Amino acid sequence: MSFSEPEDNLSANLQWDEKIRLPQVTVRATVVGLLIGSIVLILNFQFGLQTGWVSMMSLPSALLGYTLFRLLPISRKFTDVENVYIQSVAVAVGTGPLAYGLVGIIPAIEKFLTADESGTGSTISLSLSQLMVWSFGLAFFGVFFAVTLRKQVIIKENLPFPSGSATATLISVLHGTDLASASQDAETSHARRDSRVDCASTKSDTSKSSYHCGVLCPKDSRGYVCDTKKEQYRSNIRSLLISFGISAVYTLTAYFIPILRELPIFGSHLSKLYQWNLQPSPAYIGQGIIMGLPSVSYMLFGAVLGWAVLAPMAKYLGWAPGPIDDWVTGGQGWILWLSLSVMIADSVVSFIVVTIKSLNTYRKAWSAQRYEKLIDSNQQGYLSSDQNELGLETATYRSRIESSTSFSSVIDVSSEFLVDNYVTISGMIVSSAICVWAMRHVFGALIPYYATVAALVLAMFFSVLGVRALGETDLNPVSGIGKLSQLIFAAIIPRDHPARILINLVAGGIAEAGAQQAGDLMQDLKTGYLIGASPRAQFIAQLIGTFYSVFLSSIIYKVYNSVYEIPSKTFRIPTAVVWIDCSRLVTGEGLPPHAYEFCLLFAFIFGLISIIKNTAPKSWKYHKYLVYLPNGVAVGIGIYNTPNFTLARFVGGLMAYTWIRYGGAQADQKIKMVIISSGLVLGEGLLSAVTMLMTSLGVRHF
Repeated sequence: MSFSEPEDNLSANLQWDEKIRLPQVTVRATVVGLLIGSIVLILNFQFGLQTGWVSMMSLPSALLGYTLFRLLPISRKFTDVENVYIQSVAVAVGTGPLAYGLVGIIPAIEKFLTADESGTGSTISLSLSQLMVWSFGLAFFGVFFAVTLRKQVIIKENLPFPSGSATATLISVLHGTDLASASQDAETSHARRDSRVDCASTKSDTSKSSYHCGVLCPKDSRGYVCDTKKEQYRSNIRSLLISFGISAVYTLTAYFIPILRELPIFGSHLSKLYQWNLQPSPAYIGQGIIMGLPSVSYMLFGAVLGWAVLAPMAKYLGWAPGPIDDWVTGGQGWILWLSLSVMIADSVVSFIVVTIKSLNTYRKAWSAQRYEKLIDSNQQGYLSSDQNELGLETATYRSRIESSTSFSSVIDVSSEFLVDNYVTISGMIVSSAICVWAMRHVFGALIPYYATVAALVLAMFFSVLGVRALGETDLNPVSGIGKLSQLIFAAIIPRDHPARILINLVAGGIAEAGAQQAGDLMQDLKTGYLIGASPRAQFIAQLIGTFYSVFLSSIIYKVYNSVYEIPSKTFRIPTAVVWIDCSRLVTGEGLPPHAYEFCLLFAFIFGLISIIKNTAPKSWKYHKYLVYLPNGVAVGIGIYNTPNFTLARFVGGLMAYTWIRYGGAQADQKIKMVIISSGLVLGEGLLSAVTMLMTSLGVRHF
């Protein structure tokens, strides 16, 4: 297979502050972004309904965007900032299943909410039009609110946003361009531009031409892309195609031979009684590679704790006498409450710590600004001999303040490329009104107006928490945020309200949607800032992708429900079970025998661990060992999912660790790892559409 080389590379010839004026919101980029986003959306439905795991997929989206432009005859003047726009559109489309609660909230309402709990005397099943209205009501508030946070978390505090930064690194490597420096200012930007090597001046020196080619100069002296860059690109494409092919072949083979999805590697006894199987899914392995060894190790710890210790113990002692995989009477139903207690304890502690840190940061920033204003006003009354001493005092104080608040002297783009404040405020008001109307339209008087308004206020507050947590840790605690909102609404809604559980679910969905979208957009904005893309273009991308996702997400949800039996052994919708059981817990439902005592014990243990991990200073000599303390959210996920969900991901995380540890931590090795993991995930995700079609046509298994 041959791949077209780009005819030119405008972005490689420009500096960070010059690329922002390049075309970004283009028809071709929008179409490609929507196409990639549709693929990601199907992926997230597949894995979300199976395991509850949903991903932004920003790295694979950027890679696919670059690859499609290389494969198709549209690569002329394709730039890194246009690639940023593509992945922004794709992320907005692809995260719809989680943002609109279609892998959690809606299945919980439709599949598990009883007639008595609904407040109507009958079960609830939403039509396609109602799903679209529901999704439309949740779709835009987080997008508009996130814009107001950009200057604080990206420009002033310069939070790392690891996934957003990694996506920017991948795009810069693919296009051969530079990233913004953490301390970039206008003078250094112009200095770097002036110091660039002139490609034409290297014509007589082959070694210089080869060295600078593809890094500072996009072409060599003959006008062709460097051979080394060509070979690197072709090698990456081969890796992508091979990993994609392996994943696709497995998916088709597993359809005809279902045992491949549940290999009893620990023996038939443990397989039948305790669900210890391996599902050697390439997509799960790819996800484990992306997640990294620490996260998947915490999940494995949770799986062992839940499925090898606690669930068998509960069954043996008669506390959970049913089949171990039964959500109501079995061990899985019993340990689910423990997983909830672990995740809630971790989320509450993290929330309190992040809130205190945020308030402290704002206090220090306000103090710094107040002090500088005082100095500026006092400087007018000093003699010139005193001004140097006063200026030194001001600089010293400013340095101390910036150091304590992690602020950096980064510059922002011109205001003409930012979203206007009027647009942001108007959008927040209109999107809030749409949300209130949508909830009333779908559920009628069952959802009181005050409940929706309170949920929107909480969503605003929780969005700040989600964005800051994502920026610092690369983990957006949307599941914990949803549970926190459920706890709060248990106190807001009267106990005797007939629809209190339904209201609890809806309120949690609104809070989760706001935090999810705000975090996604902020990751994209971090990527765009490092590359030099227009924030306004990314905002437009998010609006276009979100609007498209409202309709596509609703349709795909209905398609999955019409083709597959949900819930089933394949699609267990564990997130929906967690949502409904958490609502019942906080609104006063009873717990299984002796679950209460264990919930308190594990909540205390993991709350204490969360305090240590979130408050220990980096200067502490034992700080490096904190990685061995498990993360509560990851452990909770490992507990409530069956072991086959976790084992394959652990294999992927172990592969990633071995790769980096012994294969070298060079940038090209990490990029190669991202490409291979993306191919594994995309192969199974795309072929799941084929297996869904075969299922609907009644194609038999062997």
